[in-house]
Amino acid sequence: MSNLPAKPGSSAVAEFLARVDRLPQVRPASGRCGRLVFAIDATASRQPSWDRACQLQGEMFLATRDLGGLAVQLAYFRGFQEFSATPFLTDAAELTRRMTGVQCLGGQTQIQRVLDHALAETRRDRIHALILVGDAVEEPLDPLCHAAGQLGLHGTPVFAFHEGGNPRAGEAFRQLAKVSGGAYAPFDAASAAGLRELLRAVAAYAAGGRAALVRLPGAAARRIAGQLPAPREG
Repeated sequence: MSNLPAKPGSSAVAEFLARVDRLPQVRPASGRCGRLVFAIDATASRQPSWDRACQLQGEMFLATRDLGGLAVQLAYFRGFQEFSATPFLTDAAELTRRMTGVQCLGGQTQIQRVLDHALAETRRDRIHALILVGDAVEEPLDPLCHAAGQLGLHGTPVFAFHEGGNPRAGEAFRQLAKVSGGAYAPFDAASAAGLRELLRAVAAYAAGGRAALVRLPGAAARRIAGQLPAPREG
C-alpha cells in the first residue's frame, strides 16, 4: 500500500483527468519515441531516494512499450556546481547502469540549471515532459517560475515530485508545476510504490498522451490523482 494521503476516489479521478485534459496533447510523430527528461536532485540528502529511483525507473519503459516507446534523458545536480545529463536513452538497462554509477554529494540545489537545460533541449527537439524529483529548493523562486513558464509555452509540462515535508520546497514545486501546465505530487520517502506510480504515469503521458495515462493497468493513475492539485479554471 502507498503511504501517500488520498482524497475521495471519485473526485480525485475527475480532478486528475480534467487537469491532464488541459495539458498540451502529446502525440509523438509516427515511429518516434516520447521524449522525457528525468531530473533528480543528487545532493547528499537524496542518496536513499536515488537508490530507490535506480530500481524503479525501468518501469517507466515498461509503461510505454506498447505506446511507441520512450526516450529518457537522465539529468542530475550535486556537489559544487556539478550538473550532468546523459544522451536520450531507450534502454532501461543502460539508464540503470548510468544511474548506479552516480553517488550523491553534498551541495546546493541547481533547479535553475535543470529548467534552463530542459528549455534548451525542447527548443531543439520537443520534450514531452520534464520530471523533477527533489526535497529542497534553495534558489530564488521567481526566476525558476519564469523558466518553468517558458517550458510551458514550448509545450513541455513540469511534473514536480516532492519528497519530504519541507513546506517551502513543497510550495515552490507546486508553483513550478502550475506555471508550466504540469502537475505536482508529494511522495513519502518510505513509499517506493508512490514513486513507482508517479514515474509510470508521466512516462505513459509522455509516450501516448491522456488516453495512454488513463489506460494504465492497476489504476495507478487514479491512485496518483488524489495527490494532484485541482485543475485551473478557464
